[in-house]
Amino acid sequence: MYPYPIFTLFGLDVYLYGVMIATGMLGCFFTLWGFSKKKGISQDLVDFIFYDGMAAIAIGFVGATLVQSVLNYLKNPEGGFEVGGMSFMPGFICGALAFFGIYLLWRKKLKSRMTDILPLLPSCVLIAHGFGRIGCFFAGCCYGAPTDFFLGVVFPRGSHAYLNGAARHPTQLYEAAFLFLAYGILSYLYLKRNFKHTLSAYFCSYAVFRFLIEFVRDDERGANILGLSPSQFWSIWLFLAGVGAYFFVNYLNGKRAEELKNEKTEAPAPDSTENGEEGQP
Repeated sequence: MYPYPIFTLFGLDVYLYGVMIATGMLGCFFTLWGFSKKKGISQDLVDFIFYDGMAAIAIGFVGATLVQSVLNYLKNPEGGFEVGGMSFMPGFICGALAFFGIYLLWRKKLKSRMTDILPLLPSCVLIAHGFGRIGCFFAGCCYGAPTDFFLGVVFPRGSHAYLNGAARHPTQLYEAAFLFLAYGILSYLYLKRNFKHTLSAYFCSYAVFRFLIEFVRDDERGANILGLSPSQFWSIWLFLAGVGAYFFVNYLNGKRAEELKNEKTEAPAPDSTENGEEGQP
């Protein structure tokens, strides 16, 4: 909605899109630190998740760009291969694989386990993604189809979504609203109800929402896959991953409960001499 620079910093133009991305990342890490403190999660695990998350975000951005570039090329090979554009779904998948891959490499050096913090992670992603979608609205990317719906938005000249004064579905804001709502619900379930399956709920709910909202998207997203938009194709796999995550988290929680039970069983009994019982009959 405002694709113009808002100020210049050290000779670089700063856009509201970038400001929203930065705000989302701050929200992500404040959620991580705040929620982990409330839940009493060990600081060593929180610190590891922070650095693991930073690496996963970087890899996710690279994956989002490369996959979108390939899809653009497949749709228009005559134009040649150019690196440009981003797509959330491939970026999210690349980032998630990197995140869990890094954890698997380092897990033996951590005292805590992923099950201690796994239910918190969807809230971190949701708030970052929500602000990112507001950034998309300001930039005019990821826009919707033309509409006379009362929520339609007329994007300004110079925006990617500009349509000669006609209104479009503000799909960026629809998605941001969904993401912030999901953030509130899953955060409540995690903090107040100790709900263990927030990851599965996030994957499945977002997959369904994203599949449906693609029907009113109108921006260029690259070549279709089996008759579906790229994001619809990835949404099916994300939904299946959510179903698998439910059973996998059940398995991890059962295994973690057994570990904690064994630790209590193997703990040495208190020395009776410390209680002043030495020499008593």
